Amino acid sequence: MAQYLLSVWHDDDFEYDPDAPLPADMERLHAQVGAFNQQAEDAGVWVFAGGLQPAATASVARPTDGDISMTDGPYAESKELMGGFWVFECADLDAAKQWAMRAAAACEGPVEVRPFQGE
Repeated sequence: MAQYLLSVWHDDDFEYDPDAPLPADMERLHAQVGAFNQQAEDAGVWVFAGGLQPAATASVARPTDGDISMTDGPYAESKELMGGFWVFECADLDAAKQWAMRAAAACEGPVEVRPFQGE
């Protein structure tokens, strides 16, 4: 069995307020992803998962001439950014791709699949 990263990508154009009620579409997505997560756990492929705060909350450490600088904001200057991920343990890449298709349906957005490097 190998491990795979399934990463969720979306436009980072929303304002997140943890104290505000979720809009109806976000409530629907949370329910769909919650059901998907339960299916993955029940199937035994679930290793770990997490949603990420908006990219504006990111910081980047960069090595430069033997020193390390820290800057605010995401590393990539892009409209499409990773918003969350799963780590699954699957029999092979084809099985991981099947789970990615189900994940894309649950979160209604693109999901990239990448195998972890072997040890």
